[in-house]
Amino acid sequence: MNGDEACCEGALAAGCRLFAGYPITPATETAERMSQRLPEVGGTFIQMEDEMAAMATVLGGSWGGVKAMTSTSGPGFSLMMENIGLGACTEVPCVVCNVQRAGPSTGLPTLVGQADMMQARWGSHGDYEIIAVSPSSPQEMFDFTIWAFNLAEQYRVPVMIMADEVVGHMIERVVIPAQGKIKIVNRKKPSVSPKKYLPYKPDRDHVAPMADFGDGFRMHVTGLTHDERGYPVMDATAQEQMINRLLRKIRANADKIINYENFYMDDAEVVVVSYGISARSARRAIMDARGKGLRAGFIKLNTVWPFPEKMIHDLAGSVKAMIMAEINMGQMVLELERCAAGRCHVQLVSHPGGAIIRPRTILEAIEATLKEAS
Repeated sequence: MNGDEACCEGALAAGCRLFAGYPITPATETAERMSQRLPEVGGTFIQMEDEMAAMATVLGGSWGGVKAMTSTSGPGFSLMMENIGLGACTEVPCVVCNVQRAGPSTGLPTLVGQADMMQARWGSHGDYEIIAVSPSSPQEMFDFTIWAFNLAEQYRVPVMIMADEVVGHMIERVVIPAQGKIKIVNRKKPSVSPKKYLPYKPDRDHVAPMADFGDGFRMHVTGLTHDERGYPVMDATAQEQMINRLLRKIRANADKIINYENFYMDDAEVVVVSYGISARSARRAIMDARGKGLRAGFIKLNTVWPFPEKMIHDLAGSVKAMIMAEINMGQMVLELERCAAGRCHVQLVSHPGGAIIRPRTILEAIEATLKEAS
């Protein structure tokens, strides 16, 4: 199956029973498949009038106790941002799959891009934290979608699946385990009586238990700054407490969330860092470099947000250079530069969209970087 379809099967395996969305290339196949599959498992598919309504419906469904998701691409992702911020503020577990195409604006609807990476992190207003994962194959679209739902439920936060057109439309074999062998995380429910329940009072893991509407607990949900009761409080103290809670639950648990893979890193002098479809080109380039006797390594980012700051900082002190390969004109490379903090040379291998980065281009960058460093 293709990556979009695998994403849907992963969502269903994770327990998703509500999809609200607006069709947009190259994510349309997710809406098509969910419209067919959700009724088969007792779920609900709603085609909304636009992406803002889709995201609002996902938030409402989650507050009703249903695992919910939507999918979109760049222009729709932009429209969702107001309500993604609402989801972050009101701590709503949900999943947004962005099958990226080249932009800006309507850009190249049927061709690949990876230029929404900073929008995923900073697209809505104010201070907040989110989690974003980046699959590089249809199998990972299945596996990472389950993972995204689990992270959303565990940390009460919108989780982004930052896919791209090539991964979404690529057709490969996908292994779907028996349901009993899939790890599923469900949201933490209140252990106190309705009279004592505070919907935004965190436990020791910095995450507050979440009751569903209709469970008998008093609920007050607002995008205004609010206290642990959920009631609006318009002062600096309440703002500080709320924002710190939104940040702390992700930052304090970052080591549990961050996930990456290493290849050929034991003796690497130059390291390529990449994600999504570009990671596949990077891995091919590393294998070709090793075939030429070059000491090149590769780090594949499975989570792009939170970014693996400490790992990159430590690594920068032991290699000559790092190369970020991504289909944009320089987004995640800014994080690489920030975390490397001048301890090694950082180079960008980029493409503005419409095609993948060829392995040869990355290989040439490895060769040039090592030559310059010698």
